[in-house]
Amino acid sequence: MYIFVNVHHTVFYVGVTADLYSRATDHKEKINPKSFTARYNVSKLVYYEAFYSIEEAIAREKQIKKYSRSKKVALIVSFNPDWKDLYEEIKFW
Repeated sequence: MYIFVNVHHTVFYVGVTADLYSRATDHKEKINPKSFTARYNVSKLVYYEAFYSIEEAIAREKQIKKYSRSKKVALIVSFNPDWKDLYEEIKFW
């Protein structure tokens, strides 16, 4: 489960994947130019969580999608206070 934002931290995208690095690469390279992340330039990985099952990840994704903006910001800041792009951090998983 992951959260991407745009450069100004005004647009959030919460998603789930079995391969975070590949999915992050897709978002960064705008593989699908008509996708939400491509249209709104959402390409900065700022938060992620790992789960043993896809069902757990999907449940968490749904929970976070319901969060208010302020609650999402608090979650991100607790994990990544500088809002740095974590893409390089996950490169060698």
